[in-house]
Amino acid sequence: MKWEISSTLKGCLVIFGMSAFLSVEAISSRRPLRNVRKKESADAKINTLRLPRAKVSPLPKIITLEKNPPSSHSIPAFVMNNLIPLWRKLSSILLLLTGIVVTNAEQPSQSSLLTLDRIHDAEEFKEKRFTLQWLEDGKRYTFIKKAKEGKHKGKQEIWLASADPENDPELLISAGDLVAGDTETPMDIDGYSLSPDLSLLLLYTNSKRVWRRNSRGDYWILDRIRKTLHKLGGKGADPSSLMFAKISPDQKHVAYVRGPDIHVESLADHTIRTLTTSESKHIFNGRFDWVYEEELGIRDGFRWSPDSGAIAYWQFDESGVRQQIILDHVSGRYPKTTRFGYPKAGQKNASCRAGVVEIDTGRTTWLKIPGDPREHYLARMEWAGPDHSTELVVQQLNRAQDTKLVMLAQRQDGTVKTILREHDPAWVVMNNDLRWNPEGTSFTWTSERDGWEQLYLISRDGQKTTKLTPGTFDIDLQHVDKSGNWAYFLASPDNPAQRYLFRVGLDGRDVTRLTPENETRGTHSYRISPTGDFAVWTRSDADTPSVTRLVSLPDHRIIRTLEDNADLHRKVTALKLAPVEFFQAEIGDGLHLPARCIRPPELKPGHKYPLLVYVYGEPAGQVVRDSWGGLWHHMLAQQGYIIMSFDNRGSRSPLGRSWRREAYRKIGILPPSDQAAAVRTVLRERPWIDPTRVGSWGWSGGGSMSLNAIFKFPDLYQTAIAVASVPDQKHYDTIYQERYMGLPAENRKAFHEGSPINFAQNLKGNLLLIHGAADDNCHYQTYLKLVDKLIEHNKTFSMMTYPRGTHSIREGKNARRHLYETMTRFLHEKMPPGPR
Repeated sequence: MKWEISSTLKGCLVIFGMSAFLSVEAISSRRPLRNVRKKESADAKINTLRLPRAKVSPLPKIITLEKNPPSSHSIPAFVMNNLIPLWRKLSSILLLLTGIVVTNAEQPSQSSLLTLDRIHDAEEFKEKRFTLQWLEDGKRYTFIKKAKEGKHKGKQEIWLASADPENDPELLISAGDLVAGDTETPMDIDGYSLSPDLSLLLLYTNSKRVWRRNSRGDYWILDRIRKTLHKLGGKGADPSSLMFAKISPDQKHVAYVRGPDIHVESLADHTIRTLTTSESKHIFNGRFDWVYEEELGIRDGFRWSPDSGAIAYWQFDESGVRQQIILDHVSGRYPKTTRFGYPKAGQKNASCRAGVVEIDTGRTTWLKIPGDPREHYLARMEWAGPDHSTELVVQQLNRAQDTKLVMLAQRQDGTVKTILREHDPAWVVMNNDLRWNPEGTSFTWTSERDGWEQLYLISRDGQKTTKLTPGTFDIDLQHVDKSGNWAYFLASPDNPAQRYLFRVGLDGRDVTRLTPENETRGTHSYRISPTGDFAVWTRSDADTPSVTRLVSLPDHRIIRTLEDNADLHRKVTALKLAPVEFFQAEIGDGLHLPARCIRPPELKPGHKYPLLVYVYGEPAGQVVRDSWGGLWHHMLAQQGYIIMSFDNRGSRSPLGRSWRREAYRKIGILPPSDQAAAVRTVLRERPWIDPTRVGSWGWSGGGSMSLNAIFKFPDLYQTAIAVASVPDQKHYDTIYQERYMGLPAENRKAFHEGSPINFAQNLKGNLLLIHGAADDNCHYQTYLKLVDKLIEHNKTFSMMTYPRGTHSIREGKNARRHLYETMTRFLHEKMPPGPR
């Protein structure tokens, strides 16, 4: 007699009884399971296996079937002692592959279950977005759409639409318009901008990644009047070598960065002039170094003046800055190296200055900004008003980032005058909230000076300050309309997990909520037109994918639906998911942490389930949000895990300045302690959580938090996964780490106590380290240092390196899928799911 099992399992199933031993060899067959008698196991009773088919990676064939299995008396004792643990491991593998728990009950349909195949390979739950560009009239907008028919079917086109519901969209630029020279294929649209009269299109294509984003590529000018298409940069320009191209306001020139310099090209005859000079290989103009781009959020390093007569720009000198090295072992026969300036905490920064170059003469006037250019940051620079071409407004941070100066700088001679000084005992926040009124007589400003991030109006000379949003809540400025009447911002006075749209008059009129009152939960984002009359509104919550609509303001009347994600909504509705729960975890002394929980769809009374904490915890982010996402977490919940997150003190939650500053000089110290206290609270309050199966996982700062969790609280956490972590804070960059921790020489003890590598000797549980070998942010070097330290302490752990992976670990075929399968398998093996 021979038993067969369907290929759904693609592996092996081992069932051990009190007096019988059955082993099954998985074979490739679509025939149903047959000739299997009921077998009693020490762990479960299985009558019939009716499993949905799932595409999985095959496991090794383990054993062959014996017609007369030996009795338990003939099996050596050491084998019998390992049978039950082996069964548990194999049952976990079975659970991983099928995505469900096998019971006597009727199994859910395949459409109700999440799998890695559905999430990553088939991308069944990919959310669609609607992106647009508003035109200056505040009523019309452009968007990209694929051609539905014709020679260039499936290629991108640019359409023009109006907020007027009576007007249908019209084709503005066809795919055929983007066919260059003798080629037949239209160019891809990676980005674009249009002149105000829509006669010129600046097309960005063939883009390449520079650190986080694709900021280097090819630029073309399409003249819609003359019907010409011209590639910028000249004949000598390498492919994908131009950056940040912008048409001048008078539409006569286009400027761009190529190599270390800024160049200007005439749109009349396409002659090219180089406007800047680089006296050494360490100097570059019009773009930023790694740390400015990553931590201050600025990439484009030059600005046209409103009169088109000059360009203001940043210049960097990286001489003396230590370089980080990335090794590429897989692209060729020999390793390839990438070197770039990366100042680590306490080390030398690049020198940065700003100047104004005149287009006619090519002469640069350097701004006379006080302070050591290596010990200060020029974090923002713009022309000082919509029609002001004689002055610039510059924002400067000191190295400690506890003081921000706002200065007016003169184009003619470079002199500067400080008009505003912002100081905080911990750190000041850098943002893009300085917006001028149409006359240039005042500007908006956000500050935490009164305990909450609030909106102010500052006069041009800095002498008059008016608070516009008096309230005990934080605001996130979104837009100031071009008439200078209204400011629009997001806030959530009652629930830090949510976001709603409000507006306030710049003349001090009352704050008004614009998101409808019947919207009682979720995250609401808006892309507001220049006039403030219309907006693209996107709404989602933790249980519901997004829908994007065009609305009028301030009445919030829906004009049309731009993206309903109808197919995604149907698939999500079919899933068997428990509603996401939001609650507060009290950690003592009256402190409550925002928290969220994803439970298994069904909880068996009297049983306990494993808890996996997803954490970030650093000042740059907030994880307890009422917004759609996290399908892997929902998949794990279906398999029998409880997934929770907590926003500790020091996280970017909108709970006021004091909350966010609690972790100052205590990164890696206070946040892990808060997280551990929250875990103890839920273990005490929720008896259905298994205290012997508690894990933590996180990415980047969350990876560091997970390391601190299992190293510092080894009796609380049994399992941890750390992805792209920073085990030693001294190895991270100057701007981020010094902002929150100060200089290592001044805060030596806290740097030591906050760095998980110094507590590796405490590891007791299960640890999986994951890192990309090409991570330019949190370096592979620090990962290897931790590996070396764990080996030094003779610790057992697991590790996975992605040879092409950067910080996002998306590079390389199948990398993302492999990463999540690796984490899932590790959890199933080390912290098995389901009730006990």
